[in-house]
Amino acid sequence: MKKKYVPHLPSILATCENNYACALKLLPDCDSEDLSYEFKINEKLKYKVQILESTRYTSTLQMSQLANNTPEFLRPSMEIRLYHDAKVAEVLCCQRVSRLKPSYEYPNLNMHLRNEKQMVNVFLAEWLHFCLEQRQLQITTQ
Repeated sequence: MKKKYVPHLPSILATCENNYACALKLLPDCDSEDLSYEFKINEKLKYKVQILESTRYTSTLQMSQLANNTPEFLRPSMEIRLYHDAKVAEVLCCQRVSRLKPSYEYPNLNMHLRNEKQMVNVFLAEWLHFCLEQRQLQITTQ
């Protein structure tokens, strides 16, 4: 009999806290709506972070990879919510998949990992660290 997967809350929370700290380092003004930041890695690769919504306790961001000669449906993209009171960042939507569950039975119809929610937050951590290391910031307003 298979054991049910139980998310390890301390590691998930640590990842989300780390993501929040990195996002604040990366975005000098994350509480202003209609701002867009581009991080140029090289001539063919950029990351774009757009502030979709900002309230007193939360900010919602859209982070996407802009790569030349890559069809849009293959470009990674995620929606992130920053919770300023709890100081955590959580991925809300990744690759147009929203409402990620904390755990999934495996196998499942959509082939999500058992710990899909944790893995997309780890992926966000890798993106944020990469942008911090490679950043050449360009700020644009809409």
